[in-house]
Amino acid sequence: MNIEYHVEYDRRLYSVPHALVGERVELRATNATVEIFHRARRVASHARLWGPRGSASTVPEHRPRSHREYGAWPPSRIIGWASSIGPSAAALVEQILLGRREPESAYRSCMALIRSAKPYDRARFDAACRRALAIGAPNRKSVLAILSRGLDATALDASDPQLPLGAPHENVRGGAYYDRKDTEPS
Repeated sequence: MNIEYHVEYDRRLYSVPHALVGERVELRATNATVEIFHRARRVASHARLWGPRGSASTVPEHRPRSHREYGAWPPSRIIGWASSIGPSAAALVEQILLGRREPESAYRSCMALIRSAKPYDRARFDAACRRALAIGAPNRKSVLAILSRGLDATALDASDPQLPLGAPHENVRGGAYYDRKDTEPS
């Protein structure tokens, strides 16, 4: 299911009428408004978003008829779809749903994750979701990176803390270093 009828400006999303998907549009932005034009005619106007990057402004009438009820879907419906892949995929979808302020953005991310599972073996995809959760990176990009590197087949050692940026080395100080009193300036 493709629910992308948004344009991006300043890393935030603004809806356009779904009939214009694939068409070229122009944007005009002020501090208060983002306007979207198609062939010199304004087709949408939104209050400019200043919240977290990735947030979205969606006008319900811009959605195709089949998606208008999409925002009313209970999270359990999407979690159920993910659980058909495996329990870790369902847990990752729950994390995505809990981590996003905008339900539309969370649903979009979850549906993209579920669609990404199609070319993979379910057990392998679920193992990648389990690893993404374990390393604190519950998102589609991490799952796909884990799969592309074959890390879904390697066991996670629960006793080793995972560093998201690589293996430990002498330049990584850790929290204990900053708790020391002698590091304060005199």
